[in-house]
Amino acid sequence: MAKIPKNLSDSAMMGGYQEKATFETAIYNEADEPVKPVKKEQKENLATAFLTPELQEKVGKALLDMKLELYKQGVVDFTVKVARQGSQITLTAVPAKTKNK
Repeated sequence: MAKIPKNLSDSAMMGGYQEKATFETAIYNEADEPVKPVKKEQKENLATAFLTPELQEKVGKALLDMKLELYKQGVVDFTVKVARQGSQITLTAVPAKTKNK
C-alpha cells in the first residue's frame, strides 16, 4: 500500500480528480459559470448624429404631414429626394415611376 503524504493542501490532495456529473451536481456546474451582463452599446449613426431628438420629431411630423397630403392627392408610391443648396437642405417628394405592361 502507498504511503499517504502529510500536510498537503486541499488543491494538492484533490489534484486531477474529476467528479462525475449527476442530476444532483449538474445544477451546481451550471451555476458556477458567471453570467455576463449584456451591454447594448449604441454606435453613433452618422445619418442621425446631427439630429437632436426634438429635431428628429419635427422632421418626422413634417414628413407625415407631407405623406398625408400626397395620399389625399392620390399619390401613394413616392420617394423622398434630398437636395442641398448652400446652407439649405430640401426634402422633395417625387412620385415613383410605375411600370406599364
